[in-house]
Amino acid sequence: MANLQQRLSENVPGDFFVDSTCIDCDTCSELAPSIFRDHGDQCSVYCQPETDAEVQRAMMALVACPTGSIGAIQRHDAHLGIDAFPMPLDDNVYFCGFTSESSFGAWSYLITRPASEGGNILIDSPRFASQLLKRIEAMGGVSRMLLTHKDDVADHELFRKRFNCERLMHADDGAARLGVEQVIQGTEPVRLDNDLLVIPTPGHTRGHVVYLYRNKFLFTGDHLAWSPARQTLTAFRSVAWYS
Repeated sequence: MANLQQRLSENVPGDFFVDSTCIDCDTCSELAPSIFRDHGDQCSVYCQPETDAEVQRAMMALVACPTGSIGAIQRHDAHLGIDAFPMPLDDNVYFCGFTSESSFGAWSYLITRPASEGGNILIDSPRFASQLLKRIEAMGGVSRMLLTHKDDVADHELFRKRFNCERLMHADDGAARLGVEQVIQGTEPVRLDNDLLVIPTPGHTRGHVVYLYRNKFLFTGDHLAWSPARQTLTAFRSVAWYS
């Protein structure tokens, strides 16, 4: 939980706030853009929530924050945020929330599929939190964990032990060192299932890959990101060390 004594001066007065431990991952501003904003090197509250829906969004941001940098003066039901995750995005794809500090707040996703189609897939690793684990178990667990690159592996070993899931990663990002069960080689796309394609995209790391699901959902890791300012996809030249 955030420390009120470390409340950032950029926060507007009121209940919710961000403290100085924020690492500027922008999870809060993505989940609740009407409440949180990026003011430079960190995020802050620029508009206090007023409606029940806005309070829930603020609580979702609080739960998802990797560093516990979001707090509230008043008491709120934590389950407003906890029970919202995994959050449905489209079709059978969910955002896990509960981001991890060790992956700098990178987002992870759950794809739900029947066992006959290979079972559920976890894209990158969220925080290994008991509340999230219970929800994922209720949704069918995890059969396979697909890792985009070495920066976002977070608690992958704990998820492997909990769900006995097979992990997949590219060799050039240290898959063998991490004990990953299925290792991708080379730069050519690899078909995993009828609905899933692995596309090597060296750039941010040597072994970065993206995953294309149903020719509709592209899980890009740190290869691409959405730019709110430009309203388009963007890449970051400053961290594309192997492009």
